[in-house]
Amino acid sequence: MNDTTLRRTGFWSQSHHLDRMTLKELIVAYLQYPAIIIYLGLAAASIGAWFYHPATIGRSMLSIAVAVLLFPVVWYTLHRWVLHSQWMWKVSWLAATWKRIHYDHHQDPNHLEVLFGSPANVVPTVALSTIPIGWLIGGPGGAAAAFATGMIQTCINEFFHCIQHLSYRPGNKWLAMIKQRHMEHHFHDETGNFGITNFWWDHLGGTHYAGASARPKSMTVFNLGYTDEAADRHPRVRDLSGGVIATAEFRQRNKSA
Repeated sequence: MNDTTLRRTGFWSQSHHLDRMTLKELIVAYLQYPAIIIYLGLAAASIGAWFYHPATIGRSMLSIAVAVLLFPVVWYTLHRWVLHSQWMWKVSWLAATWKRIHYDHHQDPNHLEVLFGSPANVVPTVALSTIPIGWLIGGPGGAAAAFATGMIQTCINEFFHCIQHLSYRPGNKWLAMIKQRHMEHHFHDETGNFGITNFWWDHLGGTHYAGASARPKSMTVFNLGYTDEAADRHPRVRDLSGGVIATAEFRQRNKSA
């Protein structure tokens, strides 16, 4: 069953937009979202696998620590050079995947259903990023600990990502800061501020900026460089999307606001 089918059943038969939701409504939606249930279920299964075939406490803790440290590196790398790539739409069999995993989110940043990653893409990525290094550190138990950590971090990352798109001003300084940086990524210049909760790699990679005055406004912040000219050469994403700037629904909701 694909992600589209999963999110079109029950509670998710309707669209949800974070700019119209409260934190309480988000929590209810988040805990019912099929992908989050899958991620938490996989984390629980991995913890069970650790109990069945545990590594030593030291090796398990090291596996967890490495997974925690790797997560922002992997996210930054994928977000900058894959999700914001200008090569995926040029490959016909990857164009639909690129549209689903990130283009749709930038087209309508507050649309909850396309904010969450698809399990078909997320789970293999987390597995490849955590299981081999965990196995090298602690065998099957280390692999289980690292993978469970990666899935839990994914859930945390997704939750904070959702919070960043809620229409409210956080009282917590750290939360306000990460929200501001992420909003700049979506509404000012998409070529920077690739982190969600951790912007250390943006600093290291030279992609961090603070405030709209730090950079000129990008003309491709909603289409990620997939312009009319690009769509004329590679029309697959445009054919699937019905446009290359922003969805009609997004434009209409902004006019209403």
